[in-house]
Amino acid sequence: MLREIRDLGFRHAELSHGIRAGLVPGILEAVDAGEIKISSLHNFCPLPLGVNHAAPNLYEFSDERPRERELAVKHTLKTFDFAVRVGAPLVVLHLGRIEMKDYTGKLGAMLEREGTRTPKYEKLRAAAVKARDTKKAKPFERTLRALRQLLPEAEKRGLKLGCENRQAIEELPAEDDFRFLFQELSSAGLCYWHDTGHGQIKENLGILHVATHLKSLRDRLAGFHVHDVEFPIRDHAAPGTGGIDFAALKPFIQPSHAKVFELSPSLKTDAVHAAVAHVKATWGSE
Repeated sequence: MLREIRDLGFRHAELSHGIRAGLVPGILEAVDAGEIKISSLHNFCPLPLGVNHAAPNLYEFSDERPRERELAVKHTLKTFDFAVRVGAPLVVLHLGRIEMKDYTGKLGAMLEREGTRTPKYEKLRAAAVKARDTKKAKPFERTLRALRQLLPEAEKRGLKLGCENRQAIEELPAEDDFRFLFQELSSAGLCYWHDTGHGQIKENLGILHVATHLKSLRDRLAGFHVHDVEFPIRDHAAPGTGGIDFAALKPFIQPSHAKVFELSPSLKTDAVHAAVAHVKATWGSE
């Protein structure tokens, strides 16, 4: 797996939430041999024993059940230890969700049918935002408690934590909660991780303006998951084939940021090369 990534021209790879325990020996062999460097891990990595499918939300910091929150913290700490073992400086985290209706799926389906945001759409979107804002306080506080527990452990290990923006209205944090999060937890080890596809989905849904959002968080920005979106909410497309204006994101890009291509596994080699070339031509080679 890692050799294939290297042979595509990548110098680094992110180990994500689909890494089964059985893959670990081969990963360690490749890393120890210097075949590739690891840029980041995406929680939970490796997956808990017995879990054989990608499961970034297997356990959630926001869960109202104490045992589930305990497991979320336990397996995040295991991810931290694996990050240290493979020399990764950062772990990407999902921060949880709000128990509410699936408004995102309904809004996406409406946009798919209508092609534009109609008055009926706007009414449902407003209801979604109101429901989220009404229900988010308790799950967000549970997430904050977990982060307060995890941050010192990350700092001990020399790790940064990247809080990822999510595509669904039902997921945490809400767009305007990131600044509050970074004010409450002022550690330089807690960073913002921007997923280009998720941001574009939220923009398509009328939930945020990506450039404004990035401008407000640029001082905490550590890296990107890079992929494109076929309107309205189909992500993991090759950059340059969807609706994202990557040139508009360029003012926020720094050489120090990690840029992780998060592409559909159905893409052919030529499409991957074209995607990388598109981003390099737009953002620069670093």
